[in-house]
Amino acid sequence: MLFRTMWKPNSGNDVRFSSLMRRYISASGRSVLDMAAKDGELRVFIVSGEVSGDSIGSRLMVSLKKLCPLPIRFSGVGGSMMSRQGLISLFPMEDIAVMGIWELLPHLNKFRLRLKETMEAAFLFQPHVVVTVDSKGFSFRLLKQLRANYSQQGLDGPVHFHYVAPSFWAWKGGEARLKGLAEFVDQVLCILPNEEEVCKSNGLAATFVGHPILEDLLELNLGKDTSPYEWKVERNFEDFRSKNGIPAEATVISLLPGSRLQEVTQMLSIFSNTMELLKDFFPELMSVIHVAPNQHVENYITGIVHKWPVPAILIPGGLPHLKYDAFSASRVALCTSGTVALEMQLARLPCVVAYRAHLLTEWFIRYKAKISYISLPNILLDSAIIPEALFQACTPSKLASLLMESIHNESLREEQIVAAEKVIRLLYPTERHIKSFLQPDYTDFTPSIIAASTILYYVKR
Repeated sequence: MLFRTMWKPNSGNDVRFSSLMRRYISASGRSVLDMAAKDGELRVFIVSGEVSGDSIGSRLMVSLKKLCPLPIRFSGVGGSMMSRQGLISLFPMEDIAVMGIWELLPHLNKFRLRLKETMEAAFLFQPHVVVTVDSKGFSFRLLKQLRANYSQQGLDGPVHFHYVAPSFWAWKGGEARLKGLAEFVDQVLCILPNEEEVCKSNGLAATFVGHPILEDLLELNLGKDTSPYEWKVERNFEDFRSKNGIPAEATVISLLPGSRLQEVTQMLSIFSNTMELLKDFFPELMSVIHVAPNQHVENYITGIVHKWPVPAILIPGGLPHLKYDAFSASRVALCTSGTVALEMQLARLPCVVAYRAHLLTEWFIRYKAKISYISLPNILLDSAIIPEALFQACTPSKLASLLMESIHNESLREEQIVAAEKVIRLLYPTERHIKSFLQPDYTDFTPSIIAASTILYYVKR
């Protein structure tokens, strides 16, 4: 199987790969790497505005350092994971971690100031490459202004990459807006199937690199000879329960309230009231609260957990092994909509997805959205496999009812587990796709490796 050999840290193939790819592009033009060689270093300006982007950005930084034969300097905005890879963030990532439309208004002035500060820093850094990771509201404004700044001064600017395609498939008129992105985005690194094809059909260069969640799977299953179609993260639930004093007969629910402070403050109160309702049905009910690596979120949850209606265990973010240990010890999960729904697929843990926002934001979503679901597994399969409680229907009583059914109804649980295999299968490029992009004898593949390769060997027009 292809994926049995794709994850080989320190395989010693880096120099050979660079040499092969250099010969491959030599006939077609000068790559980013060739241009950086003139300066004796590669300068990468990278920006992420939220926790999931911080994880993607940090892995990209690791892969760039692994593949690039030149010294690399990074500048930009990121969180704790990117800082561990050498980034000194211009300001706290949380300053631009604002979701929604109307929710942005109170932060608009700070948002504009941070945008101006970031653009000026990028211009002074003189990067060969600018990479923005998700956070399209901030990212696209930055790339557009930066491209305009270089153009006004008659300068040849850096290559612009945007990692994680905007969810054009979710909105009415979404595909039409892709055409405008080509003016300031040189290439999109797509993480979902079919995005590459649609981007290209609308004049926007794109590469499907695979979903970053696969790297959790590859790291946690390191050394296991497992077919990709059977992949799941298996952890030691007995050890987790023992270390945390969880009785064998206790019912454990994993709670994932989100990564941004504004969503956590809203969703966690709903989750708390839900647990209050459930404790009457489960005498030994316990909760595991997964805390995103966001200092504001950490402070908030630590401050209110003493009022929690049932015993709670806090799981710090950024520790995949501990996170999946907690999943393995849980009977079900309650998630705020986001990437976490895909993590449940890897863990084969049945879940319920919840989402609330400002009333005007919810109205806008109802009016503009062209899809029926909000969680990625349901979107990818076009089926309501995972129960969703959205907007006004997202109440403690509704969530409690859905969780009760997910705990007791074995047929529904099995339906989610079986569907998870189909979802995971969709998240990585096909063998044909990989062979068309990478050299045939190169096997050290991850989504971030393909993304880094795309950047390094991009030929500037």
